[in-house]
Amino acid sequence: MSFIKLPMATMPKRSRLGRPAAVVSATFLAPAIALLGIFLLYPLISSFRLSTLDWNGLGSTERFIGAQNWIHLSHDPAFFKAVRNNLILAVFSVLIQMPIALTLAVMLDKAGRGSRTLKILYFLPLLMSSVAIGVVFKNVYDPNFGPLNAALNALGLGNLAQDWLGDGRFALGATLAVICWQNIPFYMILFMAGLSSLSPELREAARLDGASPLRIFWHIELPHLQGTLRTGVLLAVMTGGGPDGASELMATYMYRTVFSSFQLGYGSTIASAMFLIVLVVASVTLTLTRRFETQI
Repeated sequence: MSFIKLPMATMPKRSRLGRPAAVVSATFLAPAIALLGIFLLYPLISSFRLSTLDWNGLGSTERFIGAQNWIHLSHDPAFFKAVRNNLILAVFSVLIQMPIALTLAVMLDKAGRGSRTLKILYFLPLLMSSVAIGVVFKNVYDPNFGPLNAALNALGLGNLAQDWLGDGRFALGATLAVICWQNIPFYMILFMAGLSSLSPELREAARLDGASPLRIFWHIELPHLQGTLRTGVLLAVMTGGGPDGASELMATYMYRTVFSSFQLGYGSTIASAMFLIVLVVASVTLTLTRRFETQI
C-alpha cells in the first residue's frame, strides 16, 4: 500500500499545539479586536444612530426624525464657521510647528552632549497640562494686567496692545500661538528620533565627498524624515471657542450643543460629520504625501 506525500506548501500550517496558525492568530488578536469594537466601532455606530433622533439625552423622550439633523447641519452657519476655523488652525499649525520643530531637532542633533540642558528646556511646555497652560496664558493675554501688553507698553509699542482673547480678530491667532508653543516640543522629539535612526556612515560619506551641511540635510536627512513628517502633518490640533465663535471649533461646538443646549441628537450629527471630514482630510493628506515621497 502506497501513500502520496503532499508537498509542504499544500499542507496546512500548524502551530506547536497542533491548531491551524490562523486560529491561533485569531485567538491572540481577539482581545484587541474586542477592545476596538467596544471603544471605537460601537461609539461610531451609536453616534450615527443618535444623529437620526431628536433627543435631549435625558429620559425616554427620543423621537426618530431621520435625516432632519443632517439637513439642519448643512444650513448651519455656526458649524461651517467652526469647520473653517479648524482648517485654518490645522494649516497654520503645520506651517508654523513643522519648520520650527525640524530646525530645533537638527540643531540639537548636531549639538551633541551639550544639548541635554536645551532639550530639557525645550521639552518643558509639553510636560505641562493643558489646563495649566490655559490659565497661564489667560493671564498673559489679560488686556489690563497681562505681561504681554505691559511689555508692549514698556517698549513704546502701546498701540499694539490688544484684548487678545476678547477681540474676535485676534482670538484665533492668540490661541494658535499657545498651541504651537505647547506642541512644538512633541514634533521636535519626533524628528530627533527619526534623525537618530539615520546611519552615521551616510553623513560621513557625504562629508568626505565634500557635501555641505545644507546639502546633507536636503538630500539625506530630509528624505529620511518623510515618514515622520507625514505622521506630524496628520496629527490633529484642538482648542476652545472664543468670543462670538471667533475661535470656535467643531469639537467645542459639539460640546456646547450637547452639554449646554442639551441637543444630543444634533450634537451626535456634528460628531459624525467631524468623523467624515477627518476621514476625507486624512485620506487626501496620505495620498498627497505619498506622491511627494515618490518624487524625491
